[in-house]
Amino acid sequence: MNAQVPPSLLTPAAVGGEASFGAHAPELAPYRTEPPQLPSGTVGKSGHLHLGFERRNERSILARLDRRVPYLVQRALYWDECMPQLPCVFIITTSGCVLQGDRLSLDVELAPGAQAHLTTQAATKIHSMDANYAAQVQTIHASDDSYLEFLPDTIIPHRHSRFHSETRISVAPSATVIYSEILLSGRKHHHVDERFGYDLYSSLITAQRPDGAPLFTEKLLIEPGRRSMQQVGVMGPFDVFGNVIVLTPKPHADRIYEQMLARVDGDAGIAFGACRLPNDCGLVFKVLGMETQQVKNKIREFWSVTREVVTGAKVPQEFLWR
Repeated sequence: MNAQVPPSLLTPAAVGGEASFGAHAPELAPYRTEPPQLPSGTVGKSGHLHLGFERRNERSILARLDRRVPYLVQRALYWDECMPQLPCVFIITTSGCVLQGDRLSLDVELAPGAQAHLTTQAATKIHSMDANYAAQVQTIHASDDSYLEFLPDTIIPHRHSRFHSETRISVAPSATVIYSEILLSGRKHHHVDERFGYDLYSSLITAQRPDGAPLFTEKLLIEPGRRSMQQVGVMGPFDVFGNVIVLTPKPHADRIYEQMLARVDGDAGIAFGACRLPNDCGLVFKVLGMETQQVKNKIREFWSVTREVVTGAKVPQEFLWR
């Protein structure tokens, strides 16, 4: 494979190492105590997954797979009838949820012209914690003319959980990366105190060109115990937040932007809109909703528009069990 991960992405955080997870996140300072069961980042708590995709003839393949528990990937599937050449990969967590002291590292690499669709087998449940925190580092390298859809299921932080996520994207000017996060207020139907009952949720997303030229940085920091989330200008009455990053050439971004009008509908309980990212690198699309399915539907609409603009293909029908 000719594509190389830029040296700026080959930091200790990208390849593992306890000191790197949240090293530059001061909000984690109160949560450095070690769990009494197993120390953070030990065997079974330091998951690593590397996925390398290449173009072979008329379709892309999962050419390289390296994993360490609790991460699991079995094989690439080709179930997308609208893009039969597209390998679809489900990321599985064998522990069933994210636990205190977990350190997870995910590396995704697309060679020139490669395509891939990534998702998770279920929602990411961040379990309650009485010590330390959980953290993940994700690196994505998209080479020339590559195309990646990374659309995981929802993130559900349980009461008193702490989670830090850092996502680093290197994208060639001709490549397209769709990256999505859907964050719930918690298990609001389980217990009244679960709604915004988590201690901390921190998400940092940075993007750059393969030569290291920076594109943008976005950080989301939520500490419900310090500041109410249920006020105007924050979440207000909404319970679900969707955030989609699309890094794509400017002509594509212009066509997508024209089709996604902003709207606030208080009766339906949903608000959404797209904004342009700096350096003409793409768009960010944000959605607020009362219920999960509302937000998923709107993100699916945005994904559908983006895919058709970039590839000319439609998004397949949803599975019957979704």
